[in-house]
Amino acid sequence: MNKELFWVLSLLAIAIVLFVSGKLRMDVVALLVITAFVLSGTLSLQEATQGFSDPNVILIAALFVIGEGLVRTGVALRMGEWLVRMAGSSETRMLVLLMLTVAGLGAFMSSTGVVAIFIPIVISVAAKINSSPGRLMMPLSFAGLISGMMTLVATPPNLVVNSELVREGLTGFGFFAVTPIGLVALVLGIGYMLLVRFWLGNTPQDVSHKQQRTFRDLIRDYKLSGRARRLAVRPGSTLIGQTLDDLQLRERFGVNVVGLERWRKFRRVMVPVTGTTEFRAHDVLLIDMSAAGIDLREFCAEHRLEPMILRGEYFSDRAQDVGMAEILIVPDSELQNKTLRESAFRSRYGLSVIGIRRRGEVLEGALHNLPLELGDSLLVIGDWKKITQLQQQKRDVILLNLPAEVNDVAPASSQAPHAIFCLALMVAMMLTNEIPNPIAAIIACLLMGQFRCIDMESAWRAIHWPGIILIVGMMPFALALQKTGGITLIVEGLMDLAGGQSPHVMLLCLFILCAVIGLFISNTATAVLMAPVGVAAAHQMGLSPYPFTMIVALAASSAFMTPVSSPVNTLILGPGGYRFSDFVKIGVPFTVLIMAVSVVMVPLLFPF
Repeated sequence: MNKELFWVLSLLAIAIVLFVSGKLRMDVVALLVITAFVLSGTLSLQEATQGFSDPNVILIAALFVIGEGLVRTGVALRMGEWLVRMAGSSETRMLVLLMLTVAGLGAFMSSTGVVAIFIPIVISVAAKINSSPGRLMMPLSFAGLISGMMTLVATPPNLVVNSELVREGLTGFGFFAVTPIGLVALVLGIGYMLLVRFWLGNTPQDVSHKQQRTFRDLIRDYKLSGRARRLAVRPGSTLIGQTLDDLQLRERFGVNVVGLERWRKFRRVMVPVTGTTEFRAHDVLLIDMSAAGIDLREFCAEHRLEPMILRGEYFSDRAQDVGMAEILIVPDSELQNKTLRESAFRSRYGLSVIGIRRRGEVLEGALHNLPLELGDSLLVIGDWKKITQLQQQKRDVILLNLPAEVNDVAPASSQAPHAIFCLALMVAMMLTNEIPNPIAAIIACLLMGQFRCIDMESAWRAIHWPGIILIVGMMPFALALQKTGGITLIVEGLMDLAGGQSPHVMLLCLFILCAVIGLFISNTATAVLMAPVGVAAAHQMGLSPYPFTMIVALAASSAFMTPVSSPVNTLILGPGGYRFSDFVKIGVPFTVLIMAVSVVMVPLLFPF
């Protein structure tokens, strides 16, 4: 072993120790590695920093932006809502559906892209089912890696080993050649994650969310349950064509219209209600009947209204369209000693008051006729923009803490179809292989900006820079090992060890070596280095190269053991609140399991 190789291996060991200890941030360690390589003369400045121009790094950064665009337009949230509807409150069903969905999508597009897109979805879903993001982030990552075992185009290592076969004059693998092994790995992965998820504790994200009040908390505190009704405006209703001021429903009947659902772009959404709001056929009114002195059936019959179901989670399910917040009457407020009607509250602020608390007690009856007092807290609903505007208006009221649902608001929800188009276009370009993946992602980012799905400031904030720096900082190790002869030394040792043994032993050794190398360099680089070794080993043993190259591809995708083994793992490191050791204790046993399955199944599908 020469001095240069000894230095590279020592630096690698130091970096691993720092990663495991957690005393320094991983991105700081990565920058120290780059500095050490340059100062020692092992690599030139250009070689040590070439990761900053690596296409995969650009791709990852662009996918962060695309994921944020899906969040801002509400697409990501709706995907999460679908998962919640399907899984209910069951974390087990959620985990299973999540892994199946991610593995299915990752079979035809970049697993890194799929994971980047699903990270905000998992955070939102975990909050909705009162679970820890850390219990779902690692299943997300593992499903993304397993997706690389689903099809030939699912991950670069598969294409690398396929190209090696073609270069040798052999027929490449079929599109679904690896799929049977991938399906078995997915089933094992789901079962394994259902067992080990309890080892992953709560993360700081959970604590902050539990401290923030929700719509459900506000509804309970203001005793709103049972007070609201939903009434659909049927054709021929006396309300059609008239405004709220014209009808004077509150004065005549004690009926307070606090919300209005209207069909827009193939779905029913909540729209703001003011005195000039004109009712249309098929509108659905959300009304407060607590002060009504009328019979609901007679009222509906007289005005041709149809009662509709109002579920307990009504407001929470519509948090994208309608906001809810608590405000406080301040000293010298113009609202003090005036009723809501006298102060024209709804016309002034564009919000409806649905509850009043005074000295800790909830007031009942006709709220619009009650004079407001200093210190009264009012529960209002309406457009989120109107609510947030109260933060700048502190002369009459103070906006108290916003509910947790404000985190799920999509400021560009009207652009959701454009965001879906951008995502579909990116996937289509990636599947054709005519346009490089980074360029396809950049095109999608530019289109999202053009369609106002995301602005520049949001795009910049969306990129997880520590994860990007970590990936860039670990890339020089591959080049350093090649330059100092480390890779050649390892490969020669493998041939001396298993060259004359059973083919199954060679498969086992190839898998172990790929897994070890993959701890420190990317799985694509691992496949590039090991694919020729697999072919050479097969020729030396007089056997078919297909099982040996396939084991290399599978081992390269089995990057479960450390957060730097794959960009997929790096992406979920921060959001999941994980430590380096979490990947080791969860990933190593599963890698061994996949290794055993691969060594058994590969010869059955690809005979020696």
